[in-house]
Amino acid sequence: MRNGAITHGKQTSGKAPAAPLYTPEQRKRRDESYWTLVQGLLAPLQFVVFLISVVLVLRFLDTGRGAFAADLSVVIKTLVLYTIMITGSIWEKVVFGKWLFAKPFFWEDVFSMLVLALHTAYLVMLLAGIGTMEQRLFVALAAYATYVINAAQFIIKLRAARIDASRARRAEMATA
Repeated sequence: MRNGAITHGKQTSGKAPAAPLYTPEQRKRRDESYWTLVQGLLAPLQFVVFLISVVLVLRFLDTGRGAFAADLSVVIKTLVLYTIMITGSIWEKVVFGKWLFAKPFFWEDVFSMLVLALHTAYLVMLLAGIGTMEQRLFVALAAYATYVINAAQFIIKLRAARIDASRARRAEMATA
């Protein structure tokens, strides 16, 4: 068959199955690491901070009111982002032996650098008095758009890890 092979009456894609996200040793280190819990707590916290900040930023851009609250919310979001990036780097070192850009999370880490750069650009604009409030908040919104894409990347990886774990459990049960 042109786009797939037939094996025991089932059509396959002709592709080898994707390599699992974690080796058994990496999965063990991940599951035993304190940093996995830290990441699991910081990720939803960052999302809540993000949602509050988006509302405050859009409120200011719409009404012109709440400039301080909008700025403060972006600063808090940025600090939470720095925290999750630092602890995530530690987690990556514990699990994969690299501070950043471990093969399974390479593209997520690359995009995270863009997220960090835009959040940092916002802070530089704020602290150096560069641009107008609106210009600064548009940089924050660009940072937030990249954050949403990056968060989606990590959610997809989390889903892939769960599928891998389920597949590994089924394989273990089949051989038992």
